[in-house]
Amino acid sequence: MDKIKVLFLCTGNSARSQMAEAFLRQYASSRYEAYSAGLAPGRVHPLTIQVMGEIGVDMSAHRSKSVQEYIGKIHFGHIITVCGHADQNCPFIPGAGTRLHWPFDDPAAFQGTPEEQLAKFRQVRDEIKKKIIAWVTLL
Repeated sequence: MDKIKVLFLCTGNSARSQMAEAFLRQYASSRYEAYSAGLAPGRVHPLTIQVMGEIGVDMSAHRSKSVQEYIGKIHFGHIITVCGHADQNCPFIPGAGTRLHWPFDDPAAFQGTPEEQLAKFRQVRDEIKKKIIAWVTLL
């Protein structure tokens, strides 16, 4: 049986979608094939790599990807937007199945001291982890 392909989509593919991809791989790789992309990709935020590493998830080889890399090439059973901009501006993806929106704060946009920024990345990481675990438990 083929695995269901899931695309996590946000604007920059620097934090939230990257974390969601990594968590889906960690918790349900036997059933799902996880991908992430952005509408305007840049780079994976260093604090994303740091906070995921704190819980044993190595993301040092991850790169920010454009949704254009996948359109017309991969059939996604689920497309999950993790930010409002991506939800409102998601391009048409032929053959895509269910589309969901899971809004999470953008930790990369958070203003504060370095300690406060790190705390925000950890908070969003933990929220995404909880959502992924709940979602794969329901399916």
